[in-house]
This record gives sequence, C-alpha cells and structure tokens, in this order.
Amino acid sequence: MKKYHSIFYTLLVILFSSCGNSWIPLSLDDTLGSNSAAQINNGMPGMEVLDETDYPEAYEYLNNLKSKILASGKVKHGEDFKWELKIIKDDSVLNAFCLPGGYIYVYTGLMKYLETEHALAGVIGHEMAHADLRHGTTQLVKNMGLSLALQLIFGGDASQLVNIGANLIALSFSRSDEKDADMKSVEYLYNTELDARGTGVFFKKIQKDGKNPEIVEFLSTHPNPDNRVEEINNKWMELGGKKGLENRQKYQSMLKTLNY
Repeated sequence: MKKYHSIFYTLLVILFSSCGNSWIPLSLDDTLGSNSAAQINNGMPGMEVLDETDYPEAYEYLNNLKSKILASGKVKHGEDFKWELKIIKDDSVLNAFCLPGGYIYVYTGLMKYLETEHALAGVIGHEMAHADLRHGTTQLVKNMGLSLALQLIFGGDASQLVNIGANLIALSFSRSDEKDADMKSVEYLYNTELDARGTGVFFKKIQKDGKNPEIVEFLSTHPNPDNRVEEINNKWMELGGKKGLENRQKYQSMLKTLNY
C-alpha cells in the first residue's frame, strides 16, 4: 500500500508542477494561516498579543478599518478568508503582516509611528493584499516542496506545520509581489472615504526617517521604497485622483487608549 501511495504522490507532483499555482485550494491558506495564528496567539516568544477585552477602543478602531477595506468590494477573497485582526505589543517594531487565510497582525510600534488613519489603513490594506493575492501560500508551497504541500492538501499529518509559523512571519516578498500589494491597497482604499494614498504616506515617512534604527531594520527585510510612492500616486491618478480623508485627530485619540 505504501508503494502505491508513493506512486500516487509522485504522479501528483508531476501533474501539478505543470499547472502553475492555480491548483492550490483555498483550504490550504486557512490550514497554514490558522496553525501559525494559533502559535502566535498562544504565546510565541517575542510576540505579546494584546487582549481585546483590555483594549476595546483600539481593537474596535482597527477592526473598523479592516471592515472598510472588505466593504470596498475589491477584496477577491473577502468572503473566503477569516480576516481576524490582532495587535502585537512591541513599540520597537514598525511592521504589520497578514498570514494566509486573512489573519492580520499589527504592531503597536507601527501604530504609534504613523500619524493618520489613512496611513495605517494603507499599510493594513497592503498586508491584506498579500493574503488576498495568496503570495505567502504560493511562496511557502515553493519553499516546503510540492510533495509536502500535496500531503497537507490531501490530509497528511498536520504536525508538519509546527515550524511553519515562524517561516510565514519571516517571509520576504519579491519586488513584484510588493508592487502588486501596493496597487491593491490603493484600489481597496479608493472605494472608501479615506484617501487611497495612505501606503505612500508611510513610505514617505520611512524615507525621511531612514537613519533611525527601527527604519534600518524595516528596510533590511523590505524592498527599497524609492519608487513606490510615485507608483502609488500614479495608480491613484489612474483611478481618478479622488482626495479622501486622513482622519488625523480621530487617529491620535485612538492612540491614547494604548496606555499599557
């Protein structure tokens, strides 16, 4: 029987290797994302997730931003993924990420670094786009090997996922993936009342503060923002150049609730 299983997986590897990545079922996104999210939420070293009951105002604010993006009608897998959001307490990290399946994590360092709602919404939209475009799943399937991916898809031992959480968080996306996520973020926000150039505001600030240690750390794991602001503005103009809200005062009021 084991011999036939081996032949079966070998044939599947040959078959699916010739089909690109469209064959990967959405269920794998949730399998990968939910397993990694559980590791983070249960106390992954260096990642302290704030309890929603202790910080209801901040969670309500960020979940509202997430809901605005999902309501834009531009998120392809808006109904397919979980889109759960958590805040990680670490004021030294200027980052956010979204695991496959829509598990969103935002660091307090990023929240406090930014000054307006549309800037944070832009970054959240960018990270959601990585999940919506399935960048993490596609890259991880390549990294883990097609054979292991097929075993997981067809009911293999999920214990193999134990070490994948850290790998998902540490993924570095290609310049092409980053550009696609930038453009999607503009599309998402353009259909809200917020200004769709929020991600560009973040990159402008990154460029201005480029010598700060936190910025150096960010740039070590992300493509250089040199041309990204221009490309974001071009996409915004392509969509019609509609100016939206920044909501600076509202955003600053929310930050004051992070009194840990």
